[in-house]
Amino acid sequence: MTQWYTGNAADDGSERRGWILGHFIDPSEGVRHSKDVEVKWGTHPAGETRPEWAPDDQRTTLVMLIQGKFHVYLTDDSALLQRQGDYLVWGPGVEHSWEAEEDSIVVTVRWPSLPS
Repeated sequence: MTQWYTGNAADDGSERRGWILGHFIDPSEGVRHSKDVEVKWGTHPAGETRPEWAPDDQRTTLVMLIQGKFHVYLTDDSALLQRQGDYLVWGPGVEHSWEAEEDSIVVTVRWPSLPS
């Protein structure tokens, strides 16, 4: 098994809703299989939303804005990511949903990598 990998996040994540690293990558695919961390490249057109609350009671999550304007709603507050590099981190037990206010690209990192 090779101990390195190079690829394209949009291409590699196309079959897994943007997820490119985590427990859900088959171990035969090499170093992208991880039980420690998950990484997602998210491309969201303006107006796209996640209307339902996504529970996340076992992991910590970071969302970082690459481009656009992206609003994340948390159990008891919200954050608008609007400047390149803006980010939000929340811990276990916080539910979330989101809306892309403009065409947006975000990177999401969750840890540890656990089956939902």
